Amino acid sequence: MKTKLFPVICILFLLLLSCTNYSESDLMDSSTQATITYTNSIKSIIDNNCNFCHGNISSNGAPMSLTSYQNVKDAVLSRGLIDRISKAQDAPGMMPYGGTRLPQSNIDQVIAWKNTGFTQ
Repeated sequence: MKTKLFPVICILFLLLLSCTNYSESDLMDSSTQATITYTNSIKSIIDNNCNFCHGNISSNGAPMSLTSYQNVKDAVLSRGLIDRISKAQDAPGMMPYGGTRLPQSNIDQVIAWKNTGFTQ
């Protein structure tokens, strides 16, 4: 029994030694990630979560439309859109109004879009 167990222990030991976190070659290169643009990211977030009220004809008390690049950019710059979508669930002023807070990944995309210069 002892002779059969020794090779198994050696193999397990070698496997454990081969697992390290020193390699950077397998890390994701940020330069290969898709650039966040209005067309490839932001438009679908807004269309799916905001345009029920912020459509071509605003409803439910929405003060503006969010149906175009310029409308959304203006809302980020001068109407506090990022602040409103970043509020905690059910906090006063949280958007989407009466809905569920956007996933943080969507909010982060809107922030990144702003920080990278509102690429269309």
